[in-house]
Amino acid sequence: MAPWLMSPTTRLRRLVLAALLVIAASPCFAETSEPVPVNNPPAQPNAFIDLLALMSGHCKTFRVAGRTLPCKTVAYAHGDTGRVNFAVAVDDPSDDSHVVSFSGENGKRADDNSYELRIDRVLLNSKNRPKVDGLPVPAEQTSTGICRQTGNFAARKVNDVTCSATDSEGRKYELLFVSDGTPVSVRRIRQSAPSIQDPFK
Repeated sequence: MAPWLMSPTTRLRRLVLAALLVIAASPCFAETSEPVPVNNPPAQPNAFIDLLALMSGHCKTFRVAGRTLPCKTVAYAHGDTGRVNFAVAVDDPSDDSHVVSFSGENGKRADDNSYELRIDRVLLNSKNRPKVDGLPVPAEQTSTGICRQTGNFAARKVNDVTCSATDSEGRKYELLFVSDGTPVSVRRIRQSAPSIQDPFK
């Protein structure tokens, strides 16, 4: 489907998926024109996203280094190395590549309806970032923080996602995302082929 024929939600979801695939497959590059100054730790070994869950709703709170930004879509992406990203598609008419991701490893589930992820970096993506295969590659900010999600992917129901992180320069990143009740779209992604499978069918 042509991009101009897509609904805003579909476009944002595809944007998040594309950004996450680039995050998984590519190292990061430094760039001085990034709106938020960035520091880039050494590139991690390439990972592959094997599970993607797309959630629709609205952000009651979404602040990046003091700036309040609008968003409609959040994605949970699990990599085969154990790294997880909560990626937020910024509803930015001037930049269709504007994505902010809270990233960490070794998330834990307290029960079937709650999940917690310790954050060690925030990924910043925009149309001004260097590109790989035509897609912008995010910059990494070393950070500390936590994301919490309530709900259950197997039941295709997520209530909310909250994230709070502070980077090594003292900048704060905050998210409170509330679902609109639409069932979560959960997909398993095969590494051997560019196909996406529904794990619950």
